[in-house]
Amino acid sequence: MNRTDLTGTLSSKGFSSLRRKTCGLSLAIAMAFGATTAAHAAQFYTHHVRDAVSQATAQQVGSLPASKLMAIDVVLPVRDQASLDQFVADVSNPLSLQYRQYVTPQEFTARFGPAQNDYNAVVQYLTRNGFTVTGGSRDGMDVQAVGPVSAVEAAFNVKMHTYQHPTENRVFYAPDREPTTSLAIPLWHVSGLDNYSLPHPQFVKKGDYAAAHGISPDAVVSHATTGSGPSASFLGSDMRAAYYGSGSLNGAGQTLGLFEYEGINASDITLYYKNAKQTNPNNLTVVSTDGTATTCTGSCSDGEQALDVTQAQGMAPGLAHVIMYVGSTDTAIISAMTTTTDSNGVLPLTIGCSWGWTPEDATTLDPYFEKMAAQGQSFFVASGDSGEWTKSGNAESWPADDAHIISVGGTDLTTSSAAGPWKSETAWSDSSGGISPNDIAIPTWQQISGVITSGNKGSTKYRNGPDVSANANFTFYTCAMGSCQANEYGGTSFAAPMWAGFVALANQQIANGGGTTYVGFLNPTIYANNAPDGTAYTSTFHDITSGKNEKYSAGKAYDLVTGWGSPQAALINTLAQ
Repeated sequence: MNRTDLTGTLSSKGFSSLRRKTCGLSLAIAMAFGATTAAHAAQFYTHHVRDAVSQATAQQVGSLPASKLMAIDVVLPVRDQASLDQFVADVSNPLSLQYRQYVTPQEFTARFGPAQNDYNAVVQYLTRNGFTVTGGSRDGMDVQAVGPVSAVEAAFNVKMHTYQHPTENRVFYAPDREPTTSLAIPLWHVSGLDNYSLPHPQFVKKGDYAAAHGISPDAVVSHATTGSGPSASFLGSDMRAAYYGSGSLNGAGQTLGLFEYEGINASDITLYYKNAKQTNPNNLTVVSTDGTATTCTGSCSDGEQALDVTQAQGMAPGLAHVIMYVGSTDTAIISAMTTTTDSNGVLPLTIGCSWGWTPEDATTLDPYFEKMAAQGQSFFVASGDSGEWTKSGNAESWPADDAHIISVGGTDLTTSSAAGPWKSETAWSDSSGGISPNDIAIPTWQQISGVITSGNKGSTKYRNGPDVSANANFTFYTCAMGSCQANEYGGTSFAAPMWAGFVALANQQIANGGGTTYVGFLNPTIYANNAPDGTAYTSTFHDITSGKNEKYSAGKAYDLVTGWGSPQAALINTLAQ
C-alpha cells in the first residue's frame, strides 16, 4: 500500500482480500496459522487490480502522464514456503522442541530469503527499465525504486489510469490489469501501483463519536475518570498501574517499534510530559523507511504517532529505545522493522501498529509477518474503532484480522484512584472485532475446544478477532500539533502500543533471568493457557464479561469484542516461561 501520490503528497495503496493456495503448503500448517499462499499467476504471487477497476464500478477518468514519477517497492518471495510455515508453527508452539529458537535477520535470509542472484536480477531489471533504485535490501526482501509512469508501464506491462472513487469524493490511480514481468523468476508483490485505499489511524474523537450516535459529547463517558492527568484523564502511567502495578520491571534494555505512515513533532512529546509533570524518557528515534518525512507539517497530524509513543513509554518507562518507522509504503515500513536494529544491533522485539486500510491482496504482508514470528518479534495491531469488522469504509479489518498478528480490541476501564489499581472493566462499544471479512482461515489455536462457542458466535471456519484488549475509552490525555486535550480521544490505537509495552516487560524479565530468547508471537501460548482446559486464565487476564460492540457481546472467556480481555501482572510470568 502506497501513500505517495505523483506530486509527493501522501496517499495510499492497499490490497484485496482472498488468499490463494500453493500446492507446496501442507494443510496442517495452513490450518495452524490461517496461512495459504497465493498461486503463481502472471508472474506474481499476489494480485494487484482493485475490484472497483476489474468490475468497472469505478469510472475511468484519464491516464497518468508518462513523465510523472512513481515510487514503488518490489517484494521478492521467500524460498521454501512450506519449510518456513513449519518453522513458524514450531517456533511459536510451546509444545515444540523448537519453541522460541528464533533466527536473526541474516539467518532468516540464508534459510528463507531470496537468493542473491535473484535479488540482483530484480535490481538490474528495474534499472534497465528506467528506474532509480532508492532502497530496500536482500534481508528486507524488497527493492525500492523511483521512475516515471512510462517505466512502470513498460516494466510491468500495465497501463496506469485514473478513476473516480466509487465511495469517496476523489480520484485514484491504479493499473488496468495484473502486472507481469519478463524476468525468469516470479515476484511476490509490487507496492505503489495504486492509491485506492488511504490508511487511517485507529482512534476517534469523542465529539465525532457523539455526532455519529446522535448524543451529546458529555454523555459519551458515563463514569467520572480517575486518571492522574489534567481533568482526571488517564496518562500512560495510569495504564501501567492498572495492568501491571508497582513492580520493578520497566522495559530496561528493550527496544520497541511503532509502525507509522506520518512523522512526529518531538515537541508534542515534550509538551505531554511537561503538562503531565513527568520526566520525558527521551528514548525516541524516528526512522524514514523510504524517504517519507520524519516530522509532521502541513496537512499532517501527529495525534496517532504521539499517543503511540506516550502509551508505550507509559507502560514501560525504562525502554532503551522506541523506534518509530515512518513510510508511505507498507512493505517498506515492515521490511525495515524486520531488518533495522537499534544502536546496539537489536531488533524491535515488540511492535505496535494502530493504522488500518483495505488491501488489494490480504496475503501481501504475510512473508513479513512470518518473518517477525521467526525472529521473535511480537506484532500488535489495533482492531479498529467502528464496532465491527468490514472490508471497506473506516471499519477495515486488515491487518488486524491476519492470522500472523496479535489483534488488540478495546475496553472501558475504571481504576480505584489516580495512578491506582484496576477496579473494573467493560467492553468498549466501538471495539471492532468479528469474523475475518478477508476469509482468512481459522488458525489451530482458535480451534482449541472451548474457544469458539455458540455463546460468542465466532466462526469455526475463519479467523476471529480480537485476541486481547485494553482500555480504549475517551479517557486519555493526548498532545498533538502543539495542543493537548483531556478525555477527548479514544480508540484501540491506545490499546495496541500499551500491549507492546506490556510484553516488553516480559522480555525484560526473561533477560533479567539470563534468558536469551523473547516472547515472540504469543497467540498459540495464550489460547492454549486460556481455553477452558487451560490453567492460567483467571490469574493472567481480566475477563471482560459485560458490554458489547455493534454486533457481538462480551462474555465469559473468549469473545469477539475484547478477545481474552486485558492483562494482569501475572501474565508476565506466564509469557516469560
